[in-house]
Amino acid sequence: MKKQTFKVQNVKCGGCANTLMTKLSDTFGAIEMNLELTPREITLTIEDEKIPQLREALKSLGYPMSDEYLGFIENTAAQAKSFVSCAVGKFEISKE
Repeated sequence: MKKQTFKVQNVKCGGCANTLMTKLSDTFGAIEMNLELTPREITLTIEDEKIPQLREALKSLGYPMSDEYLGFIENTAAQAKSFVSCAVGKFEISKE
């Protein structure tokens, strides 16, 4: 396993970052977010063979990797999912 960084689409704020860290940590361990760069970056320690699983998990939350081409409908759906994921992340932060 090695530490790797991936560029992710649709991450706008701390709510988005919270959702990603919360939802992905059980499967992929600790995740670091860089909200200073665009596109945003996530860094985690991962085996190369688990990257396709990470790619699908990100896409299912509405945050596809930046190197992934999405058609109009798939891109629109990802943006809608990321909006909901962001709202959930903000709500969870406010409960703390």
